[in-house]
Amino acid sequence: MNLTFHMEQLRVCFMNFINYVYFVMDEKTRDIAIVDPSWDLLKVESYLQQLNGNLKAILLTHSHWDHINLVNPLLEKYNPQVFMSTNEIDFYHFRCRNLHSIKDKDSIQVGETEIKSLLTPGHTAGSVCYLLSDRLFTGDTIFIEGCGFCDPNGGDPVELYNSVQKIKREIDDSIQIYPAHSFGKAPGFTLNHLMDENIYFQFTSKESFIKFRMRPNQKGLFDFK
Repeated sequence: MNLTFHMEQLRVCFMNFINYVYFVMDEKTRDIAIVDPSWDLLKVESYLQQLNGNLKAILLTHSHWDHINLVNPLLEKYNPQVFMSTNEIDFYHFRCRNLHSIKDKDSIQVGETEIKSLLTPGHTAGSVCYLLSDRLFTGDTIFIEGCGFCDPNGGDPVELYNSVQKIKREIDDSIQIYPAHSFGKAPGFTLNHLMDENIYFQFTSKESFIKFRMRPNQKGLFDFK
């Protein structure tokens, strides 16, 4: 596979929150998209300088604070375009400069690199994943070890079940998965690994999935590694 892009991942922290931020740089134009910029502006800017490219786009998987808190600082300095799903924008009234609303299967061009949106609600009302030729950025929809909780404000376990099934149905099992958080396993395992090892991919019954996802007294929801 001839890739048109180069990708870097950055682990950033604030108190008990540990997030992964992803940089996608088009090889020809050196245009850069960043996925869910958060927490450490100095680290993010250092990576941008190392890549020696031009920040053109911010791709937001959803509107939780730990995924969006560097949007405005980056807008002030680099003026990129910002992308978030229409459903997420409408439900949570997210606003920022240069904001573009996207729907399922929309295409975003970063130089000569095409990035497609995959609407995957459930964790929030309008969560979205971003698909490149060989990898999927999943935010909090799915992790290597599990899936996101259903936010009481707009989350829905029925939608999350449907989103997991959609990923199983529409994404090739060789695609590498890059979530926003880790609970111990590094980002980059293939979907085939998740199909075998992630319990949320084992459920064939919607009712069983919902019962397990919404079980009481869950621990470790934020034990990020």
